[in-house]
Formats: sequence, structure tokens, C-alpha cells
Amino acid sequence: MARFLIVLALCMLPAIVSAAPFHLVGKCYCDTCRVGFETDASEYLPGSIVKLECKSRESQQVTYTDTAVTDRSGSYKFLVDRDFGDDVCDVILVKSSHSECSVPNGGRDRARVILTRNNGMVSDVRYANNLGFLKNTPLAACPQILQKYQDSEDV
Repeated sequence: MARFLIVLALCMLPAIVSAAPFHLVGKCYCDTCRVGFETDASEYLPGSIVKLECKSRESQQVTYTDTAVTDRSGSYKFLVDRDFGDDVCDVILVKSSHSECSVPNGGRDRARVILTRNNGMVSDVRYANNLGFLKNTPLAACPQILQKYQDSEDV
């Protein structure tokens, strides 16, 4: 009887593991210098809206969609309860909470995410690249802030 229970448990384990939800996390920021990437002057945006959208690789039909609102640290979280190994999934900027920083930054307005267990990743947590909006007018201190990102090596 004990052997039967062990065999049964081993057979059920993959089904139990695959039923665990994914936790998809990321952040939204304001590119205060309008340079296309995060800097020390970037601000994270609480209350912004992002959308998770999955599409069939073959038909491009939307198979799943959900929205989330960023918390006070500018972080968002999705709880995804199924595997999307055959789909292409993206987190997409929808709306900024800051009227002076509401233009989606092209190239930083969406992040591709992998929501499958058939890729060798052990963790149920998936991290999306941070998403950015552009500030309408760059900060006056941006030239000084950007100097530290310059390559100072003479080549």
C-alpha cells in the first residue's frame, strides 16, 4: 500500500506543480530626462495602469488580457493562473498617473514576458522589464545627471 501511495504521489506531482500560478512583476517609471532609459533622476509612478496581453503565435488572436495598477513604489503585479507556452505575452503601458509624464516611451512601452514552465525556469516569479513614460519637459539638472553615463575612456 505504501508503494502505491508513493507512485501515486510521483504521478500527481507534475500536475500539482503546473497548477501553481505565475507571479508577474515589474515597474513603471517617468523618464525625467527624456533619454530613453532609467537614470538616477527617474521617478516611479504610483497609480499608473498596465495591461498584460497574450496572443496566439499563429493566429495573433488575443487569448488572455488583464490589467493592473501600480502601487506607491510604481510596482505592479499580475497573478496568472495558467501556462501560456504557445502564446506571445506582453505587458503594455496603458495610462500614466502623472499628467506631466504621460507619453509612452517607444521601445519602453511594452515588455515581452515568458509565462511557461517548459523552459527550465524553476521560480513561479516572472520579471518584466521596467516600462517608461517620457516627461513633457526634461529636468534642468539632466545634463549634469547624464554626465556620469558618458564614457570617459579615450579610445
